[in-house]
Amino acid sequence: MALIVQKFGGTSVADIDRIKAVARRVKVEVDAGNRVVVVVSAMAGVTNQLVAHTRAVAALHDAREYDTVVSSGEQVSVGLLAIALQELGVPARSWLGWQIPIRSDGAHGKARIESIETAELARRLATGQVPVVAGFQALGPDNRVTTLGRGGSDTSAVALAAALRADRCDIFTDVDGVYTSDPRIVAKARKLDRITYEEMLEMASLGAKVLMTRSVELAMKYRVPLQVRTSFADAPGTLVVDEEGIVEHALVSGIAYSRDEARITLVGVADRPGVAAGLFGPLAENSINVDMIVQNVSHDGTKTDLTFTVGRADLDRAVALLETLRGEIGYARLLTDDKVAKVSVVGVGMRSHAGVAQRMFKTLAEKGINILVISTSEIKVSVLIAEEYTELAVRALHAAYGLDAP
Repeated sequence: MALIVQKFGGTSVADIDRIKAVARRVKVEVDAGNRVVVVVSAMAGVTNQLVAHTRAVAALHDAREYDTVVSSGEQVSVGLLAIALQELGVPARSWLGWQIPIRSDGAHGKARIESIETAELARRLATGQVPVVAGFQALGPDNRVTTLGRGGSDTSAVALAAALRADRCDIFTDVDGVYTSDPRIVAKARKLDRITYEEMLEMASLGAKVLMTRSVELAMKYRVPLQVRTSFADAPGTLVVDEEGIVEHALVSGIAYSRDEARITLVGVADRPGVAAGLFGPLAENSINVDMIVQNVSHDGTKTDLTFTVGRADLDRAVALLETLRGEIGYARLLTDDKVAKVSVVGVGMRSHAGVAQRMFKTLAEKGINILVISTSEIKVSVLIAEEYTELAVRALHAAYGLDAP
């Protein structure tokens, strides 16, 4: 008898018919003799509407009250799903984050889970009851409701699976698994049967929207097997597992891309110790994440150019901050470009194979695509290119690494 955590997103519980369909899917696992915990998001569109209501009342609102409002969507969906399960003869009970409780820090709107008290859930599971838990929400140190930010329901599900030592966590969504690239761009993209935590983490951080980075980080840390499945068909999905769980690694597992990029270049920066710390320290303190960084060679030993990327939404804040630091850093000009995209090749097979980057650069050159910035890790190579070439680059690289479906 396995313990399975099933998470259903907003599209899966978008209306009453879909909620009933989810209840039938849960019942299948219960009838198979498994213990099941269900984690549910708010119904599709509800959270966005609640956020809009909050901003309409006050643009600069109290973050604690914001969490009170936007967390209410999950209360409706868990109650409705519990009722739907009871109607099918499955004993079920809804749980809000504070009732378990799932405890978090006090960072309202983007809280991080610190602990989960599982004793009562375990007792209910032992009696055959199905807990239906509200995702996205927790209880802060001041006993107020907090929300976990984007992808919070996935994070809730993985954290519960880790705390309960579940055998598997199934993430049900509107796609049927993890693909070698975005099927909307690459018609020949293939669904992967398995992918490693590290590859999935890179894919998520590089723009793939199937799973959020925080949930994959948690799964990797606690070794929770994940399965990405669709709510709308009875078919196996993609398993996210330890590297040891994959017999033979492909050289490249996928091509990811992100259009949420902006490039900043500081021209004529003083080439002396401490300048980088004086630049990137204040950016980090203001929660502006820097990704790719490139520094040109200083020919005369006094001045150099420094290029880096930030999220497109952070560009204006970053520029405003850098303007205040101009006297301290001593740069001559500040240039920006928000019409760029990052394209990445990901695969654990890179560890034991040479020539991956060379093939990427050659493929892009053959398509006439200029590379603006390059960054690498042990299992990925990323390049920054002009945004207009994104789709061409993704398709060309997908074919170049033999990922196209036959």
